[in-house]
Amino acid sequence: MREVFLCDGVRTPIGRFNGALAAVRTDDLAALPIKALLARHASLDWAALDEVVLGCANQAGEDNRNVARMAVLLSGLPVEVPAVTVNRLCASGMEAVAMAARAIRTGEVELVIAGGVESMTRAPVVLPKVNGKFDPTAEYFDTTIGWRFVNPVIREKFGTDSMPETAENLATERGIARADQDAYALRSHQRAVAARGFLAGEIVPVPLANGTMVTQDEHPRADTSLEKLASLKTPFRTPGTITAGNASGVNDGACALLLASADAVKRYGLRPIARLLGSASAGVAPRVMGIGPVPATRKLLVRLDLTLAQMDNVELNEAFAAQVLAVTREFGLPDDAAHVNPNGGAIALGHPLGMTGARLVLTGAREMQRRGGKFALCTLCVGVGQGQAMVLGAV
Repeated sequence: MREVFLCDGVRTPIGRFNGALAAVRTDDLAALPIKALLARHASLDWAALDEVVLGCANQAGEDNRNVARMAVLLSGLPVEVPAVTVNRLCASGMEAVAMAARAIRTGEVELVIAGGVESMTRAPVVLPKVNGKFDPTAEYFDTTIGWRFVNPVIREKFGTDSMPETAENLATERGIARADQDAYALRSHQRAVAARGFLAGEIVPVPLANGTMVTQDEHPRADTSLEKLASLKTPFRTPGTITAGNASGVNDGACALLLASADAVKRYGLRPIARLLGSASAGVAPRVMGIGPVPATRKLLVRLDLTLAQMDNVELNEAFAAQVLAVTREFGLPDDAAHVNPNGGAIALGHPLGMTGARLVLTGAREMQRRGGKFALCTLCVGVGQGQAMVLGAV
């Protein structure tokens, strides 16, 4: 099996729901980081690019009909470059990177762009057709997030807990207090605000039609506090612990990574920043989907003959503070572990579903390089009960 190298990566700023990126079409958003990679590697023979693989969780609006292919056409890549869109919900971006890495590892391809995109702001409302006909009385669904068109058998056997309800389930079953969740959320914002300079190194500005530029993540709050977080309502359960303040945001963004084989690195004069050592996924009960990183990470570490203690930094997606704490406590890590999300996570930065997995890999690789570390773990939970993990190695 051949080695796989992460040679470059860039992402857009992450926008708030109905925020700075709201006017940017999803397919245009997906093309932006690809354009940036083209500009940063102008001498590379882009006709040699074997594939573009992008993750996207919605695919019901402007991201329909293979948004990865639309991004290729909009980016200026040669029309001959093929593209595919993959969907593992919250882990779609990581799955895109994993799929590209597997193809390089087996020798099928040499050079790939992988990443992900999501505009949750622009997710459409959809209506079903009954017997092939439009029914004006049919129930419509907002596709921003959550269940829709649910199979009754799924509802009966597994339930249809919303994402916040799954976090409430974990908080209840594992005794995770509201105060601990709020304290974690505050740390996420504090770390993200402190890391703005570092994170700027992976961001490409987004030009808007009004002539302005979006240059930094919109979601982190420098003015939050434990008092403000404690004042928020728990709308999902009474009594409950999950609030808008200790949950990830609903956001917009895109990310693209350049992956290459050793031969391609040498041929095109690329400078790797990390090796992609492997990935793994696992299933869990949908009602506690947030614990998914635990079995996925354990499966991968066994396969790679590594331990959690060897991971110099960990990017664990913050779907909810309760979910993060359930995972870190299962792993025996302190709530405030300095090497877990050292630059903040999705509670502060936001969680554009299809983008997030790729962003974790990009940030994780850059942080490992900054620390002079040997290994980094990137992992996240997935709606409907899954987890995915990826381990990076130093070059």
